[in-house]
Amino acid sequence: MLLTCKDLGGRVHVHSRIGCTFVVSKGSGWDQRLVVGAGGKGLVGHAGAVLLRKCADRTGLTNGLNKVLPRGNGPGWWDRGTVLVSLAVAIVLGATSMSDIAVLAHQGLVFGDPPSEPTVRRALAGLDETALKRIGKARAKVRTHVWTLLARRPQGFPWLTVAGKLLSGWVVIDLDATLITAHSPKQGAAATFKKGFGFHPLGA
Repeated sequence: MLLTCKDLGGRVHVHSRIGCTFVVSKGSGWDQRLVVGAGGKGLVGHAGAVLLRKCADRTGLTNGLNKVLPRGNGPGWWDRGTVLVSLAVAIVLGATSMSDIAVLAHQGLVFGDPPSEPTVRRALAGLDETALKRIGKARAKVRTHVWTLLARRPQGFPWLTVAGKLLSGWVVIDLDATLITAHSPKQGAAATFKKGFGFHPLGA
């Protein structure tokens, strides 16, 4: 899915090719309104990043992390929770190092300017054991909130059904292998069905 961005009098209208428009404020970074639109020029890729960041904000994760992590004083200081969420979005977009936070720059009209690499480094360096425990509690609180909202749906909580049996009360973790390309001099080494060589750690 691709997005198009248009600056209209202090507000940025982000149009997707499937017809949805996200209207975001330059001041706050986000706006809760959703309207319908179509067409446009200046396409921006990685529309899924917008939805991921929107999910973190709407569920309260971003704000929850900002509340439990210490914040510095002075102009231009970033909330550490916002930096962590931005870094998570960058990782989804393919970032493999802290400097890759720059992948968010092409969505500047949507997210605003991304945090710099030094900002990311300082945010991560400040995470001690106490901060990690606070992050864990904040995540658990948001997870409980989201699951409660899901359970309030008319259809109830979306439990998984396997072989016609509803696994009510079960938490199912999906495991999948992700190939990390690497050379192998091992005798008899064969490529995967995707014609690649490397390690295949399991991701949950």
